[in-house]
Amino acid sequence: MKLCRFQLPKNLAGAGERDASVPSPLGVGAGAKIAAGILDGGRVHEIASIFDTTRSGRSWDATEVKLAAPAEPTKIVCVGRSYAEHAAELGNEVPKEPLIFLKPPSSVIGPEESILIPPISQRVDYEGECAVVMGKRLRLKSKDEPVAISEYVLGYTCLNDVTARDIQKKDVQFTRGKGFDTFCPIGPVIETDFDTSKFAVSTTVNGVRKQAGDASQMLFSVDAIIRWIAQVMTLLPGDVIATGTPPGVGTLAAGDIVEVAVSGVGTLRNPVTSA
Repeated sequence: MKLCRFQLPKNLAGAGERDASVPSPLGVGAGAKIAAGILDGGRVHEIASIFDTTRSGRSWDATEVKLAAPAEPTKIVCVGRSYAEHAAELGNEVPKEPLIFLKPPSSVIGPEESILIPPISQRVDYEGECAVVMGKRLRLKSKDEPVAISEYVLGYTCLNDVTARDIQKKDVQFTRGKGFDTFCPIGPVIETDFDTSKFAVSTTVNGVRKQAGDASQMLFSVDAIIRWIAQVMTLLPGDVIATGTPPGVGTLAAGDIVEVAVSGVGTLRNPVTSA
């Protein structure tokens, strides 16, 4: 099942809507009505929320609605260097344990929203990833606690961990280089039926493939990543975990179109502009 959030026509009100009276970097403009839906057969069927699939009875052709970021996370937890070749291309050691860092919720945008190149950075990179969206609250006492992690996951989506690489290297820690507004595109949907052992992820810029990888190349399984994070912090419904990027990262410039594809989920497309 493909879950989504979408912008309703201005003259409509509906189940699960949120009135965004103040513009935000989540890709929601002033007065926009945001609803949840199921994308099925080229139509979007309105539901109560991404956590409650009760249908309202209304639906639209997918071409009639604008998709928004499919989740509103309280936090985005990212995993660095989870592909050995990516660690090597940046001259970093392969971690023995998952290396985690955070991106702020204010960095989230949805499909077709613009990634903004900040004037203080001379190098902004794409990093295409498969991401987890949590469905239930999860906190573990240890990473080996005997729980079925899949029962706490809502589904999976595409994510672009946009990075101001020069600032990241200058600061050493990742917060500023990873945390600019618009630096976390996610979408277009959340796929609930997903095999974490077989997925493939790729990134293209202006139609040219730059990255390609799959689950078999990851240093840590998705299950292990979720367990590692949940023993550190409480994961809440809607929180997003970026599982890491394969080799091939490179720069973005104003005018580019960057697309991140995850097999079984779809393709996340974003234009790039100057801030």
